[in-house]
Amino acid sequence: MPREDHIEVDGVVIDSCGGKFKVDLKNGAPPVLAQLNGKMRQNRIRVIPGDAVRVALSPYDLTRGLIVYRGSQKPNLNPADSNRRP
Repeated sequence: MPREDHIEVDGVVIDSCGGKFKVDLKNGAPPVLAQLNGKMRQNRIRVIPGDAVRVALSPYDLTRGLIVYRGSQKPNLNPADSNRRP
């Protein structure tokens, strides 16, 4: 399937087990089961619970996906907190 057909969504890794990761999505959808894509696996990019990731979902099965990007910080999942001042 071409990459243009995937739906990319941001989320946070909440659990890891044997090369598969449970990812809580930013858009409020139920958690998905994701695995690392080929280049991330080749370059041995490590993903741990709490990491911000971008997941590519297939339009045919929205419960599984590929982790295509690992961010450095946990994204803000609660929009009400974004207006809060330190």
